[in-house]
Amino acid sequence: MNNIDEIDNGFGGGNGNGIDDDVAAELARLRDSIDNIDAAVVHMLAERFKCTQQVGHLKARHQLPPADPGREASQIARLRQLAENAKLDPAFAEKLLNFIIAEVIRHHETIAAGEDQA
Repeated sequence: MNNIDEIDNGFGGGNGNGIDDDVAAELARLRDSIDNIDAAVVHMLAERFKCTQQVGHLKARHQLPPADPGREASQIARLRQLAENAKLDPAFAEKLLNFIIAEVIRHHETIAAGEDQA
């Protein structure tokens, strides 16, 4: 069953699910694009976390703190500007980055604890 089979919003049409065939095709095309973008976002986040893991190990080896409030503030300001330029809600972009930063700091704390035991 594809995404179209799950929808019946009264458009009518000959595809048996109540949606006009042209609308169903366009909806499927857009959802395929969304699925591809979601996959790209996941892969980009995985790459980002590979880099931040390396940062965490470097910080741990040199007894640097897991968090860097100055860097975090500049990244948030930078991301907010990028969001505005891309016509994305800057508050949403900031919330997303804060969520990512919190996870990175948690990873860095875990790495530092492991380096202390080594």
